[in-house]
Amino acid sequence: MSQLLADCLNEIFKYLENDNVTLYSCLLVNHLWCKVSVRILWRSIRNYGTLINCLPNESKEILYENGIIISSSKPPMFNYASFCKSLSIGVVNDNIELLLKQQQSIPIQNLLDNTYIVSQEIFKLLMNQTSLRKLIMKFIPRRDIIFASFPGAKDCLKNLSELHCGSGICPEFFYQLSQICHKIQTLYISSLKVVSNGLTDLISAQKNLKFLHMIHYYNCEGLKDIYNLLTKFPNTLNKLHIYAGRTHVPLSFIAKFTNLNEIVLSFYESDAFEDFKTLQYVRFLQLKNLEFEYECPRNELLIKFLELNGRYLKKFKIIKSNDQSLNLTIMKFCPNIEKLSGLTNNESELLKMFFNNCQYLESIKIYCEGYFSEKNLFEVVTKYSPKNFYELELNYSYYAKSELLPDDLESFFVNWTHRVSQKPLSLIITGINKYSFKKNDKNKKIVDKYVELGIVKFFEFEE
Repeated sequence: MSQLLADCLNEIFKYLENDNVTLYSCLLVNHLWCKVSVRILWRSIRNYGTLINCLPNESKEILYENGIIISSSKPPMFNYASFCKSLSIGVVNDNIELLLKQQQSIPIQNLLDNTYIVSQEIFKLLMNQTSLRKLIMKFIPRRDIIFASFPGAKDCLKNLSELHCGSGICPEFFYQLSQICHKIQTLYISSLKVVSNGLTDLISAQKNLKFLHMIHYYNCEGLKDIYNLLTKFPNTLNKLHIYAGRTHVPLSFIAKFTNLNEIVLSFYESDAFEDFKTLQYVRFLQLKNLEFEYECPRNELLIKFLELNGRYLKKFKIIKSNDQSLNLTIMKFCPNIEKLSGLTNNESELLKMFFNNCQYLESIKIYCEGYFSEKNLFEVVTKYSPKNFYELELNYSYYAKSELLPDDLESFFVNWTHRVSQKPLSLIITGINKYSFKKNDKNKKIVDKYVELGIVKFFEFEE
């Protein structure tokens, strides 16, 4: 019965993984609640002093021999190291350095040396006590690479499913991981000017990669090797994010991954999409999310792509669309769209058409430019938006000038209360400037009033 209760609590507490306040409260209920919740709370390291106290005696002796005295004589309540499932090398080093600074006044070189000593003992402990699921190592000093060869590292890393790494980490480290880690499903690669030779070995060792996230702003030979490798990769990817600035990426490799349900491409120049012409005829039957963060392919290419792949699309994002043929294509070939970004404020009639044709639309982002009337925009939203619609984002350009009066804003919120809606309104203001209505104190009071009433959720992101 006790084990059944523990299993039930574990299933409940899993949903609180990102709610530290509630989890800390659960620790105080009773011993069973504490025992279950502490495992979830400590999936990431919560207290480095506590973790150091978990070190075995031989490790504590090494710290003592080097004049590092930061552990307590009080035995820990749990084996906290065994609960850790996520490890960031940089965060460990930073927090150990901070802890040493607080407890000892020593020269900078000694501080760095002591930080290294303590970190290595922590890595040894983790390699021997836990099975990691997530590893973050954007940059690793060469002397830190040995942690993958510590006793127990093979068992600790063999089930790793998420890896965040910098491309320039020395090859030996990637070689080590490629021998151990064959179950990575999520891979984040941040590329600088160097791509390590061992990175392709690590990628080649993966047989079930689901999510690839690439960030690079420099052209270098190693990147070509990675993209060439992907053309021979198994068709396992379902999410692909590429943030490449002004660098060239041979996008034709994407045609291999017909099971993709999410594609996010971020380029600063439209010329970067020249290879997109090879994708306009490829069917991605599971594609639900298509985003272009900055520039996007030429309209004729994008139209062909949407005609073939728009049927199941749930989210579509471009910076701005002033092309009528593209907008009509979205209405006709993307009937299941839920989240749309790219309209401008001077397209009220077009917005009506979107609301009438896209009955599953839940969220829309509109770019506000020059003089315009939010009143007209709000009237269209309340009269024509489908019943599932709940989120309106207004992105103000630098020169956007609001004409919204407090009475018009209140009227919008009152009209919203008369709608048949599943959720309260989310009103999101971005790109805000001195002309934005949020700078009007009366408007702000009206927003606050309806937030308190639960009719509106209001978010503001200053830019």
